[in-house]
Amino acid sequence: MSIDRAQRFFLLAMGLGLVPVALSYGMMPERSLPFLYGISDPDLPTRHVFRAVMGLYLGMICFWLAGALRPELRMPALWTVFVFVTGIGLGRVLSLGLDGWPGPILVVYLIAEIALAGTSLVLITRSTNRTDAGRA
Repeated sequence: MSIDRAQRFFLLAMGLGLVPVALSYGMMPERSLPFLYGISDPDLPTRHVFRAVMGLYLGMICFWLAGALRPELRMPALWTVFVFVTGIGLGRVLSLGLDGWPGPILVVYLIAEIALAGTSLVLITRSTNRTDAGRA
């Protein structure tokens, strides 16, 4: 598979794959938060924060899908995937150190974030190496 095709596939998978995660945060937080995270009866500020997180996810998803479709946005989209999942993953690692082990779903999220950060970095690096080799 070419690097271009791999990048497009990755961005499409990120975009489509995170839609359910985004919606789980904010579509119906009074139902999803108790089920997924054990947050019973979320109050207004908690629902507000989770809906804002949903908006952040949906905004990033739109950019990643645009990067999959438009070559000039592909590299910036890959970088935002890297920054996004690395930032969330580092926050989770900090929480592990300060707060202890969370529920199993959050550990799965951390493992996925580490894998996605590595994958996006590989796709960025391979594209950069190919561009540098073409200039030589």
